[in-house]
Amino acid sequence: MVPGEIPTVDLGAWRAGDPDVGPAVDSALQRAGFLLVTGHGVDADLRAEVRAAARRFFALPVEVKDRYAVRIGGRGWLAPGVEANGWVEGEPTPPDLKESFAAGADTRTGDPAVDDVWFPPNVWPAEVPELADVVGRWTTAMRTVADDLLELCAGALGLPADALTRLAHRPTWTFNINRYPPLTEVGEPAPNQFRIGPHTDFGTVTVLDREPGAGGLQVDLGEDGGAERWIDAPYEPDAFTVNIGDLLAHWTGLRWRSGRHRVLPPQPGAPQEELVSLVYFYELDHDALVTPLAPPIGRRPDLEPVVSAPFIKQRLDAISVP
Repeated sequence: MVPGEIPTVDLGAWRAGDPDVGPAVDSALQRAGFLLVTGHGVDADLRAEVRAAARRFFALPVEVKDRYAVRIGGRGWLAPGVEANGWVEGEPTPPDLKESFAAGADTRTGDPAVDDVWFPPNVWPAEVPELADVVGRWTTAMRTVADDLLELCAGALGLPADALTRLAHRPTWTFNINRYPPLTEVGEPAPNQFRIGPHTDFGTVTVLDREPGAGGLQVDLGEDGGAERWIDAPYEPDAFTVNIGDLLAHWTGLRWRSGRHRVLPPQPGAPQEELVSLVYFYELDHDALVTPLAPPIGRRPDLEPVVSAPFIKQRLDAISVP
């Protein structure tokens, strides 16, 4: 990997007014759509608490977890087999080799047609009562980090600090705890089967706290529309991995690249490897109208405005296994 293609950005330096941070962010998001982010202020002990509670849930018998089973977009347990991220690119790949627990925004609008889709009540397993508390504290911290990142992005584009966050007063977001089971549990992967298939995320920024592994995260640094160039994502224990999604890429007039990535299947050389990732997908207000930035900031003058919720929903529907 060419040094700096996925740089580490210190939010503390950005808050202190370091003039080099904005250009570094702009350059990285044009090339890869990915950053490592330090200086976020989130306690490592909280990360450990979330993982510990999540592992207690995932260790429950299937018949217990089934009480909390939902489909994509729901709140609760996403069982193995319900999601295939490669489908969003039109690839009929086998289901992703993972299970998840999902929570999300609960700032209801009062409109049932909106709330039932975007703000349904969270569901918490009675068998792991501490999960609600630690996830609540984690997602509160993630909302702060995500808003900081949107302000950072606005500055990197030469825009006012609130240019992006002013469309996120009551944003939709989803928090997924992904468990990637070991090879000894799932058996030999099918051809073209991944822990998560190749895809881009759908919203503005994704904040990922991950565990490194042999069957871990890879980023595609190939040219858009050209040959793939997969690299192992860089890892720093104290850093979050951040990528931008389709909505923010569209907003920038495709100046920035929605970071394409995948999670490798479990590897024969690490048959016992089990990983747990904490993934916070941030969006905007459900009814936010996103008007792409025109040149010279944006790259495309022909992009139409989009509304956040239907833009995201179309992509969520695409990855749901029937």
